[in-house]
Amino acid sequence: MLYRPLGRSGLQVSALSFGAWVTFGKQIGDPVAKKLLHTAYDAGVNFFDNAEAYADGQAEIVMGAILKKSGWRRSSFIVSSKVFFGCEDDKPNQTGLSRKHVVEACHAAIARLQVDYLDLYYCHRPDPATPILETVRAMNDLITQGKVLYWGTSEWSAAQLTEAYRLCVQHNLYAPTTEQPQYNLFHRTRVEKEYAPLYRDYGLGTTIWSPLASGLLTGKYNTGVPKNSRLDAPGMEWLREMILKQPGIEKKLTAVPKLAALADELGTTLPRLALAWCLKNPHVSTVILGASRPEQLTENFGALDLIEKLTPAVIKRIEAISKPVAD
Repeated sequence: MLYRPLGRSGLQVSALSFGAWVTFGKQIGDPVAKKLLHTAYDAGVNFFDNAEAYADGQAEIVMGAILKKSGWRRSSFIVSSKVFFGCEDDKPNQTGLSRKHVVEACHAAIARLQVDYLDLYYCHRPDPATPILETVRAMNDLITQGKVLYWGTSEWSAAQLTEAYRLCVQHNLYAPTTEQPQYNLFHRTRVEKEYAPLYRDYGLGTTIWSPLASGLLTGKYNTGVPKNSRLDAPGMEWLREMILKQPGIEKKLTAVPKLAALADELGTTLPRLALAWCLKNPHVSTVILGASRPEQLTENFGALDLIEKLTPAVIKRIEAISKPVAD
């Protein structure tokens, strides 16, 4: 396993990490979840990503029970939660980034995960109804109290992040360390262009999600939705609609076999190629993997051995196929 600093912080995160989104608490049961976490940890993964909204809190309950029974030293792993969408009712103050919800959601996540503190705590989306200063003050206080070690954002714009940094400097508050954006061969503008000044000026780190474009970069959706796949699962209709009816989907699906052929030339698989490409970006601190089977994780770990094979010439070929259809 490779380890990288999270932005300009001293926190070392595994280049490949593991997330519980849409699997823990929904698609898979506790025994499989345990195998997945242990497979990841045994391979050197030290960052496990979660959120209050994943399976309405159940994903954190499942992960927390496994972490509690694992016997792993608390110093050997990093666990996160995210606040915004809530996991209870949709009553006032049960969602968003108000001080009330940020603090209460933190306490609830700590309880579900059965830990004493969160290593990373993310604002899962920007909240136009709450002043940014209120949110950053709440995050600062949680860090001061020892309930959170580092805080970050997910899918915030560069303008919103810049404002957060400005306020933190002005009021001497702990600033965000990381952003969790979507990043893959087909979705790249924000990470590569919009955030560029933030890497330079503030040392922003990234913990990227959807490196395989929700499965598009595995090739399994080129001829429809296979039975028992993620997009075929009950309750995933919204995700199927979002992925398979996105603008430019036909061009992206046409590019997939070309990328797969290139991967074959290199003696590897398309998922490994797509993951290694993400890892080549020096501003990517860690790539969050999702899986429903331990074999998938083991397969994806092979991306680490591929990084050095992605020479400038190979990258140029990848770009020629993917960049014209990316957004």
